[in-house]
Amino acid sequence: MDRPGGPLAALPLHFVWIADCSGSMSSQGKMASMNHAVAECLPHMRRAAADNPNAEVYVRVLKFSTGASWVVEKPTPLQYFQWPELRATVGGLTDLGAALTLLAKELRPGVMPGRALPPVLVLCTDGLPTDSFREGLGLLLTEPWGAKAIRLAIGIGRDADYDTLRRFIDSPDIRPLQAHNADDLMHHLRWASTSVLQATSRPYVGAGPDPELRPTSDPTVVHDHVTW
Repeated sequence: MDRPGGPLAALPLHFVWIADCSGSMSSQGKMASMNHAVAECLPHMRRAAADNPNAEVYVRVLKFSTGASWVVEKPTPLQYFQWPELRATVGGLTDLGAALTLLAKELRPGVMPGRALPPVLVLCTDGLPTDSFREGLGLLLTEPWGAKAIRLAIGIGRDADYDTLRRFIDSPDIRPLQAHNADDLMHHLRWASTSVLQATSRPYVGAGPDPELRPTSDPTVVHDHVTW
C-alpha cells in the first residue's frame, strides 16, 4: 500500500497457539492429530499471510498440562516458524488458568509493541480446567492487548467444557468449535489459521464483527462418524 512519502509499513500480528497437553490428550490419537493438523495448516497460513500486506505475522506456542510453559516463546516470523512436536503429559492436569496467566504477561504494554494488529489467540483443549481458570482469564482480559485479542477456541472431543470455551472467547459473534474427529480438527484449525488471519489483518478490524470471524459449522451438531 502506498501513501504520500512512501509505502505504509506492515503492522505486527501476534498469533499464539494455546495447546492442551494434559494426560487425556494422549488418548484416541488426539495429540498426534493436533500435531499433524497444525503442521498441515502452515502452508495455507503462509499463503493467507502473503495475501495480506497489512500484517507481519509472528507465531508462538504455549502449552499447558500440570502447569504451563512456552514451547516457542520468542515471536517467530511465520515464514520461519515450524510446529514443534507436542507430547501429552502422562497423568497431566488441565491447568488452563496457568496458561492464561503466563500469556497475560506477554501482552502487557511495553512487552507488546505500541502499534500492532489485534493478537490472535487459538485455544485447543479436550477437557475441563483443573485450576483457577477465571483468575487467569481475568488477568488476560485486564491487559489491553488481551482484551483486544481475537480469541478462538476448539474443543477436542465430547468431554471439552464449552462453557469454559465461551468464557474464553467472550464474544456473541464467535462461538467455540467442536472437533469430533481428526478431520474436524483439521478443518477447524485451518479456518482458525487462515480465514481469521485474513480478517484480522484488514484495516477495518475493530469496526464491527467480520463475517469471516464466524465459523462455518455448528459445534452442537454431532456427526455420524464421532470418534472422540
